[in-house]
Amino acid sequence: MDYNQLYNRIKAKQSFLCVGLDPDMSLIPVHLKELEFPLFEFNKAIIDATAQYAVAFKLNLAFYECEGLKGWIQFEMTANYIRNNYPAQFLIADAKRGDIGNTAKKYAAAFFEHNDFDAVTIAPYMGRDSVEPFLDYKGKWAIVLALTSNKSSSDFETLEISGENNPLYKEVIKKTMEWGSKENIMFVCGATQAEKLTEIRDICPDNFLLVPGVGAQGGSVEQVSAYGMNSRCGLLINASRSVIFAYKDKKTGDNTGINFSKDAAEAADFLASEMKCALIKRGVILQ
Repeated sequence: MDYNQLYNRIKAKQSFLCVGLDPDMSLIPVHLKELEFPLFEFNKAIIDATAQYAVAFKLNLAFYECEGLKGWIQFEMTANYIRNNYPAQFLIADAKRGDIGNTAKKYAAAFFEHNDFDAVTIAPYMGRDSVEPFLDYKGKWAIVLALTSNKSSSDFETLEISGENNPLYKEVIKKTMEWGSKENIMFVCGATQAEKLTEIRDICPDNFLLVPGVGAQGGSVEQVSAYGMNSRCGLLINASRSVIFAYKDKKTGDNTGINFSKDAAEAADFLASEMKCALIKRGVILQ
């Protein structure tokens, strides 16, 4: 999926929601745990319930890798289900790969050839060699970690490295932009540091930003949009736990998860409604 296709999907859906498929076995409803492929069955229900509100799905590999071979099988089953049933969805492998040489090439082949993902998250610590193999695929994207939403991001990402107000994450963005373009590079920028998105936009005004941290981590759609939206939206806001485990947040009623997909749909609908308002407010779409 290229830049304009993604932008047009956002306009058509009036949403820039990315649903994170992080199917924690300890949190999925009990009635699914007896099935042969519980992670897939959980994902399938979530996908069917939220696809009308989302423009993207992100699969976090950790939640599949920890289940061994059966987890990998369900990872591929999930990716194939989305591709076969919702082919217009932007599909992200949240793998955070960060190696070089032939290893990086094999990672790129794994996600772009063996599995038909649109994008892969990448840790750029080892430099250009860790990103470039992913840029060799037309219509595919490298999503580079820049300013993340975790508390210890300050250990490295915000360290001043040369001059005033020049933290490391800004240098990462500047350097990475020399290797590709808005057509194949996105940046991960956390919603919990939304005020910094204005400065990030000064560096990369046109690139898409993948923004985690809305919902369970406390970030808000309005803040992210106010600081980070551009004329073509330029945002994919990811929500994982707050959507897929919405049934866990219910204060009253049945908390067994029997209606978990309905609860997920309601949570996704709420976020998508906020996103529609943000798109209208900033003139990306007409009311």
